[in-house]
Amino acid sequence: MGEYEQGVFAAMKAVEVRVRQLGGFKDDVIGVALMNQAFGPNGPLTDSSAPKGERDGTRALFVGAYAVLRNPAGHREVNYDDVAEAAEAVQTASLLMRILDRVEARTGP
Repeated sequence: MGEYEQGVFAAMKAVEVRVRQLGGFKDDVIGVALMNQAFGPNGPLTDSSAPKGERDGTRALFVGAYAVLRNPAGHREVNYDDVAEAAEAVQTASLLMRILDRVEARTGP
């Protein structure tokens, strides 16, 4: 369809929705703040058995991906003139969903 910007936006929105659901957050907790709360030191999705560096890295990965891939399309037009870049952005969202699969397996539905 050629709607690369919409594809990336939708993929990252799906990540946000799933983080909110798994963490038990209300709809008013959004975006970067949601990711920081969900994966912060006492966040409901944080794996307390993981080393601190990995916990910090997971939080940073979710925050950074959201800020770089989802936020721009929510505020301005983003031109993905390289289909490979758009595909990689969607694959990043897929990786985040895979991480959330492990979170769900660890924490329960």
